[in-house]
Amino acid sequence: MNSQYISCIKKNLTYAIVPARSGSKGVKNKNLKCLKGYPILAYAIAAAKLTKDISRIIVSTDSDYYAAVAKYYGGEVPFLRPAEISGDRSTDFEFMEHAISWLADNEGILPEHFVHLRPTYPLREINVISDAIQRMSGDEEATSLRSAHLASNTPYKWFNMREDGYFKCIKEGLTLDEANNPRQAFPDVYIPDGYVDLLRTKFIIENHLLHGNRMIGFVVPGGVDIDAMKDIEYLEYRTVNLHNDIYTYLADNFKPLNEVKL
Repeated sequence: MNSQYISCIKKNLTYAIVPARSGSKGVKNKNLKCLKGYPILAYAIAAAKLTKDISRIIVSTDSDYYAAVAKYYGGEVPFLRPAEISGDRSTDFEFMEHAISWLADNEGILPEHFVHLRPTYPLREINVISDAIQRMSGDEEATSLRSAHLASNTPYKWFNMREDGYFKCIKEGLTLDEANNPRQAFPDVYIPDGYVDLLRTKFIIENHLLHGNRMIGFVVPGGVDIDAMKDIEYLEYRTVNLHNDIYTYLADNFKPLNEVKL
């Protein structure tokens, strides 16, 4: 990445970036699956729209149809992501590198921070996103921020399988008997999730990495990160009487996807 892009960074400017490739194999068109009539992509866009510190919402997609859906629900799609970085094995760094390069080359302005909002985590609280932005903005030494929730079971009690068929502890130096100790004997472990990430543009340009080794651990309540149809079905069941600011915003301002002509 061109180091000269650093001169394009505008301090205290924050953009949201919502990745929405079209080629999901586990759940076809996962990012357009609907929750109470609205695609989960729209929930991510609405979450950013309702967060006062976010000035712009960039959707990175490889699909013209996804782009049309994103625009209808309030996102910007200034570019289409190339197919070669939109496959199953494509990384988050690749779409971020592409977005940063395109914005710098074509607009000459980059935000200090990107708020990474994955569509697969549709039910968020706006104040949590705002708190994450403030936490990152207040820590100049942080290279990134990632949300995570406390694991209910500790992996310190889990095993790997040796080649000879015997178990061994995941943690080096821990005996098999010690792994049978009560859960409370082990340190807390946190599971990264899709609630919210904060990325520092300058760090990405300089280091060709997304997160670095000074990642703020931002603890959030556990939720549902959609990975399979059963997750969507569970959310539909759980949200029969949904009272959520994001859903209310969508319902008040937009038609459900099945009523939209694009």
